[in-house]
Amino acid sequence: MVVWLEANDPFPPADNALSAASEAPGLLAAGLDLSPQRLLAAYHQGIFPWYSQGQPVLWWSPDPRMVLRPENFVVSHNFRKLLRRVLRDDAWEIRLDADFPAVMRACAEAPRRGQDGTWITSAIVAAYRALHDAGLAHSVETWYQGERVGGLYGVALGRMFYGESMFAKRTDASKIALAALVAFARTHAIEVIDCQQSTAHLASLGGGEISRHTFLTHVQKAVAAPAPVWHLDKQILTGLAYGNAADKAHEVLQ
Repeated sequence: MVVWLEANDPFPPADNALSAASEAPGLLAAGLDLSPQRLLAAYHQGIFPWYSQGQPVLWWSPDPRMVLRPENFVVSHNFRKLLRRVLRDDAWEIRLDADFPAVMRACAEAPRRGQDGTWITSAIVAAYRALHDAGLAHSVETWYQGERVGGLYGVALGRMFYGESMFAKRTDASKIALAALVAFARTHAIEVIDCQQSTAHLASLGGGEISRHTFLTHVQKAVAAPAPVWHLDKQILTGLAYGNAADKAHEVLQ
């Protein structure tokens, strides 16, 4: 049963979300509150908002959960060559938090196959911008010749990163931003990047499904860990561009 949340109501346990056999697998609750405090409470419990314009705020905790473990990120031979070009060419930049709201708007405007409109409404932008202003949400941005050509944003709590959305205006630009995030995660013991819902694209990059129980157990530990200092530029791609044993194993399979 989906719970209606009033302003001060706590979330029900995530395990109460609708089952895979329902019409809305993973739906847990609904309400009208999208305050920064509500968002933080949600992410601390492995819950996220996803709804369309005109709907109440819908809160989700799917089972299974799609995640990307940084060590499983797939670096193909061609993508490795692209990362090397990015490192050599001064026209390419990776910027952190250059313009967080602009990244959100670009994600909202990005065309999605089989999807009309966007869930990234003005209310969503305002809510996540408040988290960004508090240092709890970040954008990783790919720039080429002074133009933002791709990026992603998400919520960072302790050693947990919740990926929200990506966009690309140039081939592989969002993937380059994701590679920078993966490299940062590897360096700072962020073991899981949440991807929320399973897609073939995420699977091709090394994402995989885990049970909600496994996910929530990890979240409880990760959000309580000390947060890293968020700073990165394109040099963080060096390890992925030139490879280590795990990356080379992935490359052999491509």
